[in-house]
Amino acid sequence: MKTDNHRVDFCVVGGGLAGLCAAVSCARKGLKVVLMHDRPVLGGNASSEIRMWVCGAHGENMRETGIIEEIQMENLYRNNYPSYAVWDSILYEKAAFQENLTLLLNCSCNDAVVKDSHIVSIKGWQLTTETWHIVEADYFADCSGDSILAPLSGALFRYGREACGEFNESIAPEKADDKTMGMSCLLQARETDSAQKFIPPSWAYKFENDEKLANRRHLLSGYENFWWLEVGGEIDSIHGAEINRGELLKIGFGIWDHIKNHGDHGAENWVLEWTGFLPGKRESRRYVGDYILTQNDVRAEGRFDDIIAYGGWSMDDHNPAGFYHPGEPTIFHPSPSPYGIPYRSVYSKNIENLFFAGRNISATHSAMSSTRVMSTCAILGQAIGTAAAIAAKNSLSPRGVYEQKIGELKQSLMEDDCYLPWNFRNISKLSSEAKLSASNGNPEMLRNGVDRPVENEMNSWQAAPGDFVEFRFDSPKKIEKMRFVFDSNLKVRLLNMPALRKREGWSFKTPETLVSDFHIEVFENNKWRKALIVKDNHQRLLKIETSFEAEALRFVLDKTHGSEKVNIFAIDIQ
Repeated sequence: MKTDNHRVDFCVVGGGLAGLCAAVSCARKGLKVVLMHDRPVLGGNASSEIRMWVCGAHGENMRETGIIEEIQMENLYRNNYPSYAVWDSILYEKAAFQENLTLLLNCSCNDAVVKDSHIVSIKGWQLTTETWHIVEADYFADCSGDSILAPLSGALFRYGREACGEFNESIAPEKADDKTMGMSCLLQARETDSAQKFIPPSWAYKFENDEKLANRRHLLSGYENFWWLEVGGEIDSIHGAEINRGELLKIGFGIWDHIKNHGDHGAENWVLEWTGFLPGKRESRRYVGDYILTQNDVRAEGRFDDIIAYGGWSMDDHNPAGFYHPGEPTIFHPSPSPYGIPYRSVYSKNIENLFFAGRNISATHSAMSSTRVMSTCAILGQAIGTAAAIAAKNSLSPRGVYEQKIGELKQSLMEDDCYLPWNFRNISKLSSEAKLSASNGNPEMLRNGVDRPVENEMNSWQAAPGDFVEFRFDSPKKIEKMRFVFDSNLKVRLLNMPALRKREGWSFKTPETLVSDFHIEVFENNKWRKALIVKDNHQRLLKIETSFEAEALRFVLDKTHGSEKVNIFAIDIQ
């Protein structure tokens, strides 16, 4: 056996979308980071092993941005068919090739050293290399979903459903219990050009008529991924996971047998392309932070002073009986979109250097039924990674960031294109003091501090190829950085990967509304010259380091990805 020791600033346990975004965001701020994940691929419930869609806030222009949008745009650009192998590779490269980040895959955290309410180190077993990895860090983040660091560190946590009277939650049960939402093994199917038969395994359950699948839609059309194929909420969702997996496989293969062999489901030419053997979980342990988010906070829009992320998915409360509940498999209790999530809900109340993000944040069962969806988890992850960087650079605890640096945290998140409702991003001195003009339209929206449409305000300058916007200064200025926010069409819900593959297939591509090509001109010595040329951009947020001096500067749009005109939300100069 071998032992490897690591000494870093920040250690993240769990490489789902929350953990991935936490690790990447912190490493990009210059800190040394380890990301420990117990699977061979990143993404958690979004990975090829589980294949749940990346969902988030409802409503037009409410899609989550930041690192999760960067990942989605890369997937649309490169994964045109699309393929789960490419999707996995995009998630992998975000961590594996990120400067300052060490990625430990197939490594399961199973021990922790704690001293004076601080985690000193954790220990993980890497199956593929027969190696123990010991990671010592100043700060830790648990994004493992099951909150493995809670029992290992003694951090306070909750499990199950609160009684309605504890937080005055109308959708909570009358009495508290240990029941949770269940877990699912999803199905994916593909249409072929000829009839295909299916012979079920002898151990699959039999569902010989549609009455046995009452309230369980199972047509091979639309956005069906058999999410309702769910069990496990009435037993221990952690220690009973293998029992639940066996039950899910019996149900899943039985459902496909029903679709193919019992009744007319239009499935003659369809084949079962994939079924999950790793259950995707919805709920287990939830940490206790300085603040516990409740149903009432969600309903009141969560307008917290320390907002660091937002939700907007319904309070989607699955019945603990899952597949065996005879009624509807879930109740979609309404929630506003957006509602704010406070920073005080993402760090531990009693372990002084522990953050967390994902479905395990400090929230009641009722509130978590909304915050648990993966786009929300991703932006929470980016928030704690950014907070860890601020904490390290100022020698603060996570709580100290709340007490002393919450404004800096919020501004840093918005600078990285994380939308914080009801907040405005600070504009750089150089941008705000420049005289602004454009070839047409009003460019002032480029510096209003809001980088997306909100309600009836577009918050953008609209341009067509050939249009320009000019920044003119009172004297020559050194330009070191430029930041652009383009239009990735946030009003459209993105489906990161399909579940049902019809013969005509799916075609992923970069949104036509994005800027593709542009150039920067600088005015010096009484003439304009091209100082920067960008081609084939496919991202919403673009940051470029520069090194030129200018009396004036022009952004000139050369090409879009298809739209005649596009919206540009921000051009910042530093």
